[in-house]
Amino acid sequence: MRALCWEGVNDLRVQTVPDPEIVNPHDVILKITMSTTCGSDLHFIDGYIPSMRPGDVIGHEFMGIVEEVGPEVKKVKKGDRVVVPSFVSCGNCWYCQQDLYSLCDNTNPNAELQAPLLGGYPTGAVYGYTHAFGGYAGSHAGYMRVPHADVGCFHVPDGLRDEQALFLSDAAPTGYMAADFCNIQPGDIVAVWGCGGVGLMAQQSAFLMGAERVIGIDRFPERLRMAREHVGSETINYAEHSDVLAVLHEMTGGRGPDACIDAVGMEAHGFGPGYLYDRAKQTLRLATDRGQALRQAIMACRKGGILSIVGVYGVMDKFPLGVVMNKGLTVRTAQQHGQAYLPRLLDHAVRGELDPSYLMTHRFSLEDSPRAYQMFKHKEDGMVRAVFTP
Repeated sequence: MRALCWEGVNDLRVQTVPDPEIVNPHDVILKITMSTTCGSDLHFIDGYIPSMRPGDVIGHEFMGIVEEVGPEVKKVKKGDRVVVPSFVSCGNCWYCQQDLYSLCDNTNPNAELQAPLLGGYPTGAVYGYTHAFGGYAGSHAGYMRVPHADVGCFHVPDGLRDEQALFLSDAAPTGYMAADFCNIQPGDIVAVWGCGGVGLMAQQSAFLMGAERVIGIDRFPERLRMAREHVGSETINYAEHSDVLAVLHEMTGGRGPDACIDAVGMEAHGFGPGYLYDRAKQTLRLATDRGQALRQAIMACRKGGILSIVGVYGVMDKFPLGVVMNKGLTVRTAQQHGQAYLPRLLDHAVRGELDPSYLMTHRFSLEDSPRAYQMFKHKEDGMVRAVFTP
């Protein structure tokens, strides 16, 4: 079959690779019908997250039709249309039993690559996302193997189009979890850094959970327009306002947002000396992260507020922990626990309360996927997400 493979830093190619096979009785083989780019892919494409190997099939946000079923799979059958969260979870370990699916103890066969960096507590595995995260083949391909299918496959109701279900794999549950972390109360104001797929889903989820006002922060006019028109957010273009903190201070009557969500992560853009410092250290590989958005969110949040971090980070210095402590902020963060949120997200979608299909700004064949990633990386032609249809 054909698949999009990582062949080196900033080197993606469509190659012919072996078809996937059932290797465990709990597996299914999925015929991919839609798969999409994610901003977190750029971190290993750019070389900031190590342990990729030439020939690795990438992609972790996807849906498809069940093609083949292992003998121990009970809940899905051949021909079912399903959407699958990006983390591989067993459903049986202590973490899965606590709905902390991305922390699964049993699905990452390369846990020893993470353990030294995470205090001995590695995460679960992710499809198509480095060998440190398991080394599983990704979704930018004709077919893929889905382990623990009874835990990871969620039936898509007949009334939903593929475009409405695709982003429930990663962008929507990540954004929904970010809003859930904020313990939103009636009257709350939530500020969200980033108006890409995850940021827009976080903004929409904040409204679904009862936020009175949501403020989206980005520098791309077309993304800020999406936040206003599709979500109903107020927006700040930080390329036009050098002092975002002052703008937020004024917009919130001097108190600051009740909760701040960082949906940007380690490759944040910005201006001023702090950004130049981050950029220089990242370029010299002295640090992996540019933390401008995260630091701004910490500074902006009201006293006693909540900071929710779903942007992906590696190693960052200049983290203002003293500000977090003295302002009494509550910090919550995680990779997405998609299996915990998919039932609620599908219910929202069926009721017409959540339709993420507008994130799909461009559609490509799999053969054109390397060009799509170039456009996605450089935000060309107003791209928010490119969708591949193998």
